[in-house]
Amino acid sequence: MNQVNTSLRKALCGVSGILVTPFDADDHIAPQHLTPIVDRAVAAGVGTLVSNGNTGEFYCLTTAEAEAMVHATAEIVDGRLPLVAGVGRGIQDALTLAKASRIAGASALMVHQPPDPFVSPRGVVAYVARIAEEGQDLPVILYLRDDEIGPDAIAALCAIPNVIGVKWASASPLRLGNAIQANDPSIVWVGGLAEIWAPAFYAVGARGFTSGLINVWPERSVAINTALENGDFSGANALIRGMSAFEALRAEERNGANVSVVKAALKLLGQDCGPPRVPAAWPLTAEANRRLSALLSEWPVPQSVAQAG
Repeated sequence: MNQVNTSLRKALCGVSGILVTPFDADDHIAPQHLTPIVDRAVAAGVGTLVSNGNTGEFYCLTTAEAEAMVHATAEIVDGRLPLVAGVGRGIQDALTLAKASRIAGASALMVHQPPDPFVSPRGVVAYVARIAEEGQDLPVILYLRDDEIGPDAIAALCAIPNVIGVKWASASPLRLGNAIQANDPSIVWVGGLAEIWAPAFYAVGARGFTSGLINVWPERSVAINTALENGDFSGANALIRGMSAFEALRAEERNGANVSVVKAALKLLGQDCGPPRVPAAWPLTAEANRRLSALLSEWPVPQSVAQAG
């Protein structure tokens, strides 16, 4: 395996930071507001950054907006970290985004599972294979939210050329452990349910995890990852307890507050990235906003955040 892919595999064992998509007052994308967020993530030691992920409201963006976001984010990151570009939706949109991400200089493609209500396991394999072909030599990371496609389909997905990683976003660590054992040992299996689930996924062989918290407090995410990499599960769990209330807020309203809480926190800290688009829960309820404000007042917020905006 070439040196670039070896380096990317190592980065995936760190924190995969899922960037928000900023909007201005007219609901237009405003990627320039990502600059201080990216700078903090780089300084904190985040492993990779992801444009057009779910915390980035991928399914609320037009294809043209998603293209613009990956180009703008690549310029902001400027090669300081690997940039993973989310691609997906209908196959033609996914192919368009794969090409745009390659041209923008993304380090890898993260393929969202197709949202079509009628999805066959072999259809998912064909879908990812076509995207990987469009990406040419770009490494591919599978974003697996539905493991009900079964072990045979997962094995077929892992066998697609250029697939080097899987972000496992199903709350099924035993199935994850079985998948890790059954497939190419060079594939990096990343915990796709953020900090809360990271210890359970690490226990069965995953490495690294995704995080929306990095938009607000990247140092904590990196500290959790470091503890897990050192086998310090007790330390990692203690660090997770210190941010679990944030994730509990994000899980409210059937996870409809997931992005809303991140954006509300950024606004409270002086780094307004605009509201999330519908159908997200916005604005936060008065009670949720009170709890979020109290939580942020207890965190050792980096000075760069406090002075932003």
